[in-house]
Amino acid sequence: MPRESKKSKVARVTEFCHRMDELYGNEPSALDWRTPFQLVIAVLLSAQTTDVAVNAVTPELFRRWGTPEAMAEANVADVAEVIRRLGFFRTKSEHCVACGQMIVSDFGGEVPRTMDELCRLPGVGRKTANIVLNKAFGIVEGIAVDTHVFRIAQRMGLTTAATPLAAEQDLLALIPRELWDGVNSEWIRFGRATCTARIAHCDACPCEDLCPKRPVRHGAGKAKKPTRRRKE
Repeated sequence: MPRESKKSKVARVTEFCHRMDELYGNEPSALDWRTPFQLVIAVLLSAQTTDVAVNAVTPELFRRWGTPEAMAEANVADVAEVIRRLGFFRTKSEHCVACGQMIVSDFGGEVPRTMDELCRLPGVGRKTANIVLNKAFGIVEGIAVDTHVFRIAQRMGLTTAATPLAAEQDLLALIPRELWDGVNSEWIRFGRATCTARIAHCDACPCEDLCPKRPVRHGAGKAKKPTRRRKE
């Protein structure tokens, strides 16, 4: 097969983003939060854990330590007990407390608004920082590439990178900047509903015509197509 041009990839992924926005663009955040600090903590906790599980522990967590000042004074063991149903809860509890302490000591109690400063926070990497900048402050500096976004990008032939961090650079070079903000939340939903990790439900995919048919396992049965949501 001839090598696909960058122009062709840009056209494919642009149309893919538009279809994802039609399907999922009106859906609210999957994580429950009220302040930028709570979003930092919620995203930090969501690593290798479902959003449902995170939302189950954050009401009590934020009731007790919902501000940087309160979290900075928390006992790590107490935080660990509240979030113990989550994966890696001990490490995450340490990060939560250390994160609160750094926000208080280094940033005057306010969550920073730059990529470099956010990535200084314990447990916060570029993916988390992208989400916080986008959702809490409306700042779009990149694309948060999690396992779902990474998998879809690979299957769509948009990257051959070995890591999500490297894949972000490939996506930034192909996706128009005005579409960056919706990629993470919308592609995650698509990855959970249709382009799943174990089985790609290609027969039910609303974007099958845009996919170069990378070798993936196909489901024996058809998955239900997502319902298109009309823009208000």
